[in-house]
Amino acid sequence: QVQLVESGGGLVQAGGSLRLSCVASRNILGIVAMGWYRQVPGKQRELVATITTRGSTNYADSVKGRFTISRDNAKNTVYLQMNSLKPGDSAVYYCNLHYALGADLWGQGTQVTVSS
Repeated sequence: QVQLVESGGGLVQAGGSLRLSCVASRNILGIVAMGWYRQVPGKQRELVATITTRGSTNYADSVKGRFTISRDNAKNTVYLQMNSLKPGDSAVYYCNLHYALGADLWGQGTQVTVSS
C-alpha cells in the first residue's frame, strides 16, 4: 500500500511563499495524475493543481500565475510552489494520486495559514 506524506505547510504572511512536498512511500504504478487539493472547514475539498504522468498541468483559476506544480519521478515526489499567497489560500492542503482505474489515494494533509 502506497502512503503519501506531505510537508512544507505553515504560517506565512500575505505575499509570501511556501513549497509543499508530497512523497510517495514507493514507486507509483498505474497512476494517471498527481495533484494538490485544499479544504477549509465547512466547505468541499477543491482542486488546486494536477500534473499528469505526461507532465500536463491543470490549475484552479484562483491560483493560476501564482502556484506551480511539478514532480520528480526519481524521488516519487510532487511539489506545489505557492507564491504571492493570500489569506484566501489558507486551508489544509492534501496530496492526491489518481489511478487509471479511478481510485484515489490521499495524504494526511498539511495546514497552510496566510496572515493578512
